[in-house]
Amino acid sequence: MNTASPSSRIGGFHKLGVAERIERVARFAGLAVDDQVHLSDTGNLPVETADHMIENFVGTMNIPMGVATNLRIDGRDRLVPMATEESSVVAAVCNAARQSYDAGGFITSMSGTRMIAQVQLTGVSDPQHARIRILERLEDIRAMCDACDPVLVKLGGGFRDLEVRVIDTRGGAMVITHIIVDTRDAMGANAVNTMAEKLAPHIAQWTSGRTNLRILSNLADQRLARARCVWPLDAIGGAEVRDAMLSAYHFADADPYRAATHNKGIMNGVSAVVLATGNDTRAVEAGAHAYAARGGRYASLTTWEATASGDLAGAIELPMAVGLVGGATKVHPTARLALKILGVASAEELARIIAAVGLAQNFSALKALATTGIQKGHMALHAQNVAMMAGALGEEIDHVAQALVAQGAVRIDVAEVELGRLRGR
Repeated sequence: MNTASPSSRIGGFHKLGVAERIERVARFAGLAVDDQVHLSDTGNLPVETADHMIENFVGTMNIPMGVATNLRIDGRDRLVPMATEESSVVAAVCNAARQSYDAGGFITSMSGTRMIAQVQLTGVSDPQHARIRILERLEDIRAMCDACDPVLVKLGGGFRDLEVRVIDTRGGAMVITHIIVDTRDAMGANAVNTMAEKLAPHIAQWTSGRTNLRILSNLADQRLARARCVWPLDAIGGAEVRDAMLSAYHFADADPYRAATHNKGIMNGVSAVVLATGNDTRAVEAGAHAYAARGGRYASLTTWEATASGDLAGAIELPMAVGLVGGATKVHPTARLALKILGVASAEELARIIAAVGLAQNFSALKALATTGIQKGHMALHAQNVAMMAGALGEEIDHVAQALVAQGAVRIDVAEVELGRLRGR
């Protein structure tokens, strides 16, 4: 009897049809027929579209999408789609927005829509002179970059500026060229990467050095989204709550162990909107966390203060490289629908809304932590997930979840007992 493990070496797997790929995976993993049917159900994303979005496609991972309500941003009411698997994220934004709505909501701004691409130069004996030689070629570089994307230039974007830095590394001095490009309503990765690759051999020729990496930077610090908001003292529960929230912020800003969780909470909201609109969650998250460490240590992405009248004022500033054109934002039908619900006309407008959501998320987290604790509200919403994990169906889910919350024990073993009692009756 052959007891050898199945091999993952499947020649030409990418050339197979989707059904054939699923059958090969099922054979490898011992999946049942029901499992194969489940993989074949791609929901509201057509198979043909999904198959061209990634390689070796075999199924979709559907994430719930909710809508945050109560948001008033720059004088306009918004419904904001959020895609996430975590309980309480959408509710937290709704609650924070409700408590600021009557005071005017959120005010936002943006530093611009510029992206940075880097070209790495090594092997030069005179790096400072090489830096100057590159800077002398500013107009040549401008023409070269703009020629890479005439459509972007026609839309008002294109090359904007040049920076050249000499950095010390373990491998010796390196000359790093930054080309700064206004990518308008695109996230811009493909545009700036193309320009960097076009420019690299010319930099090597001008300096007699060797160019190596040529790639965008996700630390998009020339594409900063900002939001601010004031929560009236009586809306948040008084001075004691305000002061406890300020103390929680001071803790996060001083201690990277706390800041990591503090900023993760912010990104719960930010990434949910980024994902819902088909943008790159990994790029936005990398940029945000790098920006949080720009001062030499990892700190809070938000700031919190008391106003002269005693109200609570919050603000956020973070890189926000998102777009309305290209990638999944145009290909994925749900992403297109999310943008339609938002009613945004530009990538800048989308970025500003996302910043407001991040600030709202942080407000709710700080308030919960400083008052009842994060678990009370979160676990009340998470109880439904636990009920489903225990096997509850339909109306059983709410019955079991309510029992778990009433007992203060949101655990699967308790859920199984409650489900047994419910079905026994």
